[in-house]
Amino acid sequence: MGKPQKKKSLADKVRRTKTTTEIKNNPFEVKINRKKFEVLGRKTKHDVGLPGVSRSKAIQKRKDTLLKEYKQKDKSNKFIDRRFGEYDTKMAPEDKILKRFALERQRTNGKKDIYNLNEEEELTHYGQSLSEIEKFNDALDSDSDSEEKGLLSAELTASHFGGGGGLLRKKTAGEKGSEDGQKPKSRQELIEELIIKSKQEKRERQNQKEEAQELTEKLDQDWKSIQLLLSKKPPKSEAKEDENKPKLEEYDMMVRELGFDMKAQPSEKMKTPEEVAREEKERLHKLEADRLRRMQGDVEESKSKKQVHWSADDLNDGFILDKEDKRALSYQDGKWNIEEELEKEGEEGDDDDGDDEEEEGESGQEEESQSDAESEDENDGSDEEEEDSHSDLDSEQDSEGEEELTPKPSSSVSEEERLAQQDAAKAELPYTFTAPESYSDLKSVIHGHTPEKQCLIVERIQKCNHPSLAVGNKLKLQKLFGFLLEYLGELATRSPPELGTINKLIPQLYGLCQLFPDAACKAMQTVLSDSAHEMEEAIEVKGRASFPGLDMLIYLKITALLFPTSDFRHPVVTPALMYISQALTKCPVTTLEEVTSGLILCCLALEYVTLSQRFVPELINFLLGILHLAVPVKQSLGYTVVPPFRPVGKNCDLLVIRSAEGAESWSRKTLPLSGVQGLSFLSEVERDHYRLSLLATCLDLVKRSVLLYKSLSSFNHIFQPIRILLTKHLPVESCSTHIKDLHQEVLVSVSGAPTLQPPLVFDKKKPIPLKLFTPKIVEVLDYGKKRGSSKQERERERLKHKYKKEFKGALREIRKDTKFLAREKLTEIMSRDLERKRKVKELFGSLATQEGEWKAMKRRKK
Repeated sequence: MGKPQKKKSLADKVRRTKTTTEIKNNPFEVKINRKKFEVLGRKTKHDVGLPGVSRSKAIQKRKDTLLKEYKQKDKSNKFIDRRFGEYDTKMAPEDKILKRFALERQRTNGKKDIYNLNEEEELTHYGQSLSEIEKFNDALDSDSDSEEKGLLSAELTASHFGGGGGLLRKKTAGEKGSEDGQKPKSRQELIEELIIKSKQEKRERQNQKEEAQELTEKLDQDWKSIQLLLSKKPPKSEAKEDENKPKLEEYDMMVRELGFDMKAQPSEKMKTPEEVAREEKERLHKLEADRLRRMQGDVEESKSKKQVHWSADDLNDGFILDKEDKRALSYQDGKWNIEEELEKEGEEGDDDDGDDEEEEGESGQEEESQSDAESEDENDGSDEEEEDSHSDLDSEQDSEGEEELTPKPSSSVSEEERLAQQDAAKAELPYTFTAPESYSDLKSVIHGHTPEKQCLIVERIQKCNHPSLAVGNKLKLQKLFGFLLEYLGELATRSPPELGTINKLIPQLYGLCQLFPDAACKAMQTVLSDSAHEMEEAIEVKGRASFPGLDMLIYLKITALLFPTSDFRHPVVTPALMYISQALTKCPVTTLEEVTSGLILCCLALEYVTLSQRFVPELINFLLGILHLAVPVKQSLGYTVVPPFRPVGKNCDLLVIRSAEGAESWSRKTLPLSGVQGLSFLSEVERDHYRLSLLATCLDLVKRSVLLYKSLSSFNHIFQPIRILLTKHLPVESCSTHIKDLHQEVLVSVSGAPTLQPPLVFDKKKPIPLKLFTPKIVEVLDYGKKRGSSKQERERERLKHKYKKEFKGALREIRKDTKFLAREKLTEIMSRDLERKRKVKELFGSLATQEGEWKAMKRRKK
């Protein structure tokens, strides 16, 4: 047998099973910063401790200070207990209570009790002195009224609470009476007299109160009886102003006036563009449905008025005066002219009816149908209101068995009227249109309508296909801009051109450009690039190119209307201006039609550069060439003509006046745009008139150019050829007065230009050299150290070094605080996310459980 095992003691079991929380420190991990030698007056930074201890202390300090401030940020419900010793953890609760009691006694014991050595302290109960409570000053008489509680007569108070003073005073009065031979009154008699007197005074007060109440009621009744009389103002002659009455100040009068001013009424909520587009589409669909109904001959007869039910308690206070029916009195031979006034009113009514018929004839079909639809809606709404408002009458009549009021039968619409309304509905424009998918679709929709109706059709297409109503509407309206642009070009190429229709459709084009600027920009760039390529091909093949047609001129004008012309560089305006410059340079002038086209291009160029004041040399050269065409003698000119013009040649006298009769009989007229396509003259005089119109237009453009470029430094050099031509070579003596005046104005504006200023240059002087200083030489005794500085400089260097050191330490602490706060914020966010995930998981679990229970219950039912 083996040796028996020795039983373990309880202490050994406890020692082995016990888990110690204390961790023994490894001596090799202890950090020791040794210092070489001791220095008096210097703070030691050589600490001894475990790694990470200082960091944990810093973190704990930030938790106690910075974290608390962060959690209490933007919180105004903070309660601070300012009692003595509340935040002192070293004091016991009993010591705090004793100290607070002592401070309270010191506060109550003020300076007034400094010299009261033998007096006892005053005892209180609920903040009131016990000595005051014992006097029983609040004793009330049960017989007294609520208004007179606590009010006693002076004699009664003196007799009961005055220590017998009142009785003594009465007694002395009795002794005086005894001296006169009367018996003095005893104390009981005096008290009875006081009681009787107090009751008598009370009775008198009650009587006075009742009398005052009766007088007040009587006064109120009298006031009601005379109140109606006071509402009428007395005549000014009888009214007398009270001289003693104080006059109102200006401020009081303004305050009273402001009190009677009309208060601001709440306005309707501003609607978003999407809501407006949706409502407009619904309105158009409703009008289209009404039009289709009328086309089918379905005419509603609900417009006939029903019999109006009058309630028994109706006061007839909802009437409205539609017009001013007051008549002025007029007498003739002592009689009132009633018949004449009635005749005048009848005539006025007839005139008004005639005017209304004319206005209705001139108004568009849209307004007629819209007004009809609106009136129908109003009638429907009014009928509904009548039915709702008289439901109580119907119920009463049903219950009481009375006879119901039946409306009068409305007059039925005849067959002729129905057919007329059907034809009118067919003649109206549809209210809803689908967006065209091609140019032929747009042309088929617009063809055959007036310019106003074409504009209305395009507007309804935009409203029915607004980008906010459907996904593909944006692309459809972008295509519509290109189709409209092509349609305007076709209108310009017709003979004669439909310029009125173009003018009507430009606002619709502008609206589409505002909605889709990028698409509009690309469309215009395509038009300009195609025309520029055609011009380049013509120059390469023929060596010359013709001026742009009227459609291209319209496109250039539209470009100036749709896009800003003042930008330094624009993706549409800049190529358009380059195209105009190329046309003014490369296209030769051989006919009057080409002169007209060139002058229109000059007008467009001036319109493009009016805001930016950009100099266009092609413009000045072309105007000089046009004026050269009006010079009859081409010898010793004194100026140079540049292409596309020639000094002499076949077509160099296009604007020379042939007859004196045409020059004298000419009057100023605007140049027609249709002159670009072709001109036909019946006589030479008419041709001379057109030449003078071209010359006047050219002079006007020169005048505008002078005003535009007057601030240029090279102004004289630019307009020198024009000045020579106008002064020496252009004959205007035989022309009309208007040409002479315009010629003189241009000549004055060109000659009155400022003289050329010399350019700014630097003065030819030798520059003054900077002042030189003798360098300070400091002897260096020990290399690596600077000597010779004063005490103030050394102190300044020391302070700078200390400042840098503290600054770096502050930055380091701020960075640590920022990291700590960021870490805490991240912890809060993660905890919130975990809590949210837990709740979501619980919700999903509960929903899954409910779903399972529901499915199980459903299976049980099956």
